[in-house]
Amino acid sequence: MPRRSALSLQVSALLLSCHPVWHPLPTSVITFSVGCLLALALPYSQQAQESKPEKARWLWTTAYAIPKHLTNQGSGYFSIVEGKNGCLYIGTAKYGENAYLVEFNTHTKEMKVVVDVMKTLGSTAKGFAAQSKIHTRNNVGESGKIYFGTKQGYPEKGEKRTDYPGGYPMIYDPQTGKVEVYPIPIPHQGIISVTPDESRGLAYISTCSDDRPVESTHFLVLDLKTGKYKDLMDCEHSYAFIVIDHLGRAYHPIRGGDIARYDPRTDKLERLKQTIDGQPPKDSLLAHPHSHPINWEVSPDRKTLYAVAMNENQLYAYDLTAQGEVLPGRRLGALIQDPEARTDCRALCVAQDGTVWMGVAVHFPKREHLLHIVSYKPGDKGCRDHGPIAIRNPDYTNFTDEKGKPLPWHHGVRRRPDGVLVPQYHIMGICAARNGKVYATTIIPLTLHEIEIR
Repeated sequence: MPRRSALSLQVSALLLSCHPVWHPLPTSVITFSVGCLLALALPYSQQAQESKPEKARWLWTTAYAIPKHLTNQGSGYFSIVEGKNGCLYIGTAKYGENAYLVEFNTHTKEMKVVVDVMKTLGSTAKGFAAQSKIHTRNNVGESGKIYFGTKQGYPEKGEKRTDYPGGYPMIYDPQTGKVEVYPIPIPHQGIISVTPDESRGLAYISTCSDDRPVESTHFLVLDLKTGKYKDLMDCEHSYAFIVIDHLGRAYHPIRGGDIARYDPRTDKLERLKQTIDGQPPKDSLLAHPHSHPINWEVSPDRKTLYAVAMNENQLYAYDLTAQGEVLPGRRLGALIQDPEARTDCRALCVAQDGTVWMGVAVHFPKREHLLHIVSYKPGDKGCRDHGPIAIRNPDYTNFTDEKGKPLPWHHGVRRRPDGVLVPQYHIMGICAARNGKVYATTIIPLTLHEIEIR
């Protein structure tokens, strides 16, 4: 596959940070492409000279490199979850070739591949026809099985979008090591969400066509026993996450701000309006006319839905116990309190104690771009910024070859003038584990960060 220069990717990463208009980047390691202010189009080195180094109170991480042979552009996405066995399950992307599900043992710190996607499928397809990503936010069923799906990469010159056959929902059982594969639900579309309801023998699927500016994203019900699908509707909402409430109803965002809700007890699909503090969210990215990535996750009791629009500096909560055809939401506060901050939040999870955790890329005019960990605990007056992350073990992986030449796709970290090593693009996934630690992933190289927050 053609490779882009380090400088080119640095500029692209800066352009990705702050605007809701999206366009495809054929071979980019990052799925989101957005317009931005001209000031951010400066090469990173020039920006660094003009920006003031942050005097930060660092949130130190212990970094672990995802094995290099499992990616070819140092890439990964939202795909991280803790299994009931205390291990983490992380998806990788190897464009034009393959995708892998990796198990990280939080006690021994060992990593191993548990699902080789193309081998599992018995496929030798290459290029755009390959299953190049695990992009789903992984979910765990009551059985302890890990639910995820496969997704397309990026078409190269001469390749057609129809070359991609479609994505497969998959289930990995950590107890037996077995993998279940379900049929492609929508031809030529990948899988962006797989959410199980094992009590009813169902899983909910969201697909993705990767079209711009309006994407096709089917909201489907999968019968886990028969492997048959029920196509509820095309919600046309990019990067959708499906959640299930305390009554077993499944929710999927719809382009423009409405929300689809399916009740398996009555086999009824509803189209809900939403309000934020009693008003329609007209000026919010929650209701973007072309849709905008929205992180969704429910509280442990499944009665509250938390949401962050990727490029909106605000945490929201919806009341899933409300009656009627309107889903009421409210603002919980800015992720970063500084009014000059521009934020990019691609990572959100809810811990077992109800705390919401977010990974946020923060940009300030003429100030250093850093990656922050932010939390919100129910009852708090607002979000808490724990500060920017920095790597305590800078020799966690090789960044150069034997001759000292920089390795390709390893420029996602930089060493500051004071010697501190920091990841510089985005926090792609986040997981609050039962051991009390928070885990996050960054890219180029694909890295898992273990964070102890006191």
